[in-house]
Amino acid sequence: MDEPRWLTPAEDRAWRGYRRLSLLLDRQLAGDLAADSGLSEADYDVLSNLSETPGARMRLTDLAAHMRWSPSRLSHQVTRMQRRGLVARDTSPADGRAAVIVLTGEGRRTIEEAAPRHVASVRRHLIDLLTPEQVDALAAMTDTVVAHLVDVESQRSGPVS
Repeated sequence: MDEPRWLTPAEDRAWRGYRRLSLLLDRQLAGDLAADSGLSEADYDVLSNLSETPGARMRLTDLAAHMRWSPSRLSHQVTRMQRRGLVARDTSPADGRAAVIVLTGEGRRTIEEAAPRHVASVRRHLIDLLTPEQVDALAAMTDTVVAHLVDVESQRSGPVS
């Protein structure tokens, strides 16, 4: 077995900094989201994805794949959100066995109220702390890593949208 390529001090600092940033930023944004709108991160993810689709509706399996969630996880989340009137389940006209998740009027109102506060939190805790050059560098870095991970995922399990 080859000797591991240990991280250099600069690489280790970057890796540990990323891990700490990810933990602290996710916790802060989730806390702000819950305090500002009563939504969980999962609620927001479902609502925002549905709000950006034509007709504010999507097959459950397609939405799960798009969000990188299992259909089971999404189904349980949707059930909780249905109880609150944020989404509804419908059947697909093309395939009566397929569930379609639909954004309700209450769901639309909720995401439209939550989004400006969530963006303000993202700005306050990340974007506005960076220079325009740092924002560009962050975007370039995330594009590179995401493209790699999507490629790895598609090689492992077939194409994913």
